[in-house]
Amino acid sequence: MLKVFSNPTQIVTVNTSGKNYKRGKEHNDIGLLSGYSLVVEDDIIKDFIPNTSVKNYETDEIIDVKDKIILPGLIDCHTHTAFAGTRSDEFRDRLKGKTYEEIAKTGGGINKTVAAVRRASTEELINTISPRIDYFISQGVTSLEIKSGYGLDFENEVKMLKVISFLNSNYEIDIIPTFLGAHTFPPEARDNHRAYIDLIENDMLLYIAHNDLAKFCDGFCEATAFSLTELEEIFRKAKSHGLAIKIHTDQFRNLGGIDLALNLKAASADHLEVVDDEDIKKLGNSEIACVLLPGTSFFLNVPYAPARKLIDNNAILALSTDYNPGSSNISNINLIMSIAALKMKMTIEETISAFTINAAKALMISEDKGSIEIGKKADLAIFNTNDYADIVYNVGRNMNYMTVKNGNVIYIAD
Repeated sequence: MLKVFSNPTQIVTVNTSGKNYKRGKEHNDIGLLSGYSLVVEDDIIKDFIPNTSVKNYETDEIIDVKDKIILPGLIDCHTHTAFAGTRSDEFRDRLKGKTYEEIAKTGGGINKTVAAVRRASTEELINTISPRIDYFISQGVTSLEIKSGYGLDFENEVKMLKVISFLNSNYEIDIIPTFLGAHTFPPEARDNHRAYIDLIENDMLLYIAHNDLAKFCDGFCEATAFSLTELEEIFRKAKSHGLAIKIHTDQFRNLGGIDLALNLKAASADHLEVVDDEDIKKLGNSEIACVLLPGTSFFLNVPYAPARKLIDNNAILALSTDYNPGSSNISNINLIMSIAALKMKMTIEETISAFTINAAKALMISEDKGSIEIGKKADLAIFNTNDYADIVYNVGRNMNYMTVKNGNVIYIAD
C-alpha cells in the first residue's frame, strides 16, 4: 500500500547516508528538507517527491500534513517505566536537604520501589504501566526501552520482564526489554552480596536468556550499588547467554565503568554526570553511545553531564528521559530536550539527533530506525508547527500531532 504524507513545511530526515549514527559535529546535520512530501510503501520509506507532484502521483492514500513538520519517530532509550508506588516522600526529604544517596543508605530509594513492585500483581503492573506508554506514544515515541530492576529476586524480575513482553505484544510501538537485576542489592542480600550475584548468574540470566525476555543486561556501577568487579562478572555471564551490555556509570563517582564498557563493547554507557576528561577522549574514539539523562540532574539538583565536551571530542551522544520514580520522575520528552539545550548547552539540532538516530544506536536498532532514509522503517513523529525549533523552544509542551509506526497512524492529537 502506498501512502503520501503530503505538503509538510519541513522534513527533518536526520539523514546519515547509511552510517546510522552521528558523532561530534555531525549531530548538527539533521538533513532538513523543504518543499517535499514523503512516500511510504507498506512499512518502509520509499521516496521523497516535490509537493507539486503529489496531485499526479498514483497512491492509495494521501495524508495531509500541511503546516506541520515530519521527524523520525522519537526513541526513548533509557527508562524505568515499569514501576509501582510513589516516592513523593523522598522528594520532600530531598527538598529539605537530604541527598539521593543518604536516602538510599537508610532503606529508601530503589528498594522502596522494589517493595511496591513485589506487592503488585501482574495485572496491577500492566494497568499501571499502560497509561505511561500511551503518553509516550502521544509524544511521538515509536521505540521505547523499559528496564526491570525493581524486583531484585527471581520471581519479581521475571514478573517485570514478562509484563514488559506482554505490553510489547499489545502495543504497536517497539518496547525493548532490558534486564537490570544488578540495579542494587535487595534488603535480604545487603550482607551477602555473593548470594545475590549467584542468583543473577545461575538462575535469572539463564531463565531470561532461554525465554528471550531481554535484549540487554544493564547494571549500576556505584558505591551504593555494584562494584566494577561484580559487574564485570555479571556482564561476562550475560554476554555468554547472548545479551548485549549497557551500563549505568559515572553518575555520582567515577569507578572505572567506562573502561569496563569499552572492554566489553557495551552498546551504551549511561549517565556520565561525573565522567572525566580522560574517559571522554576514550568515548570519543569508540562506537559506544553516550546516553545522557538531564532529567536526573534537574530532578536531583546535581551537576549535568558534560555534553559539550563529549560532542567536541567526537562522541556519539543520545538523550533519554530516565523516567523513574526516584531520580527523574519526568516522562515529558520535550522538557528533557529543552533542559539539554538550556543547561547542557546543546543545540536544537543536537537534541533532535540525540533523541532519534543516536537513541536508536544505543538500542542497536539504528539500521532500520531513527532516521528518515529510503529503505528504513516508516516510523514518524509529525509535529504541529512550521519550524522544528519550536519543539525545544516551547518548554514542556507536547507539540506532537501524529505518531506513525511502520507506516500506520497510531495516534492523532485531539
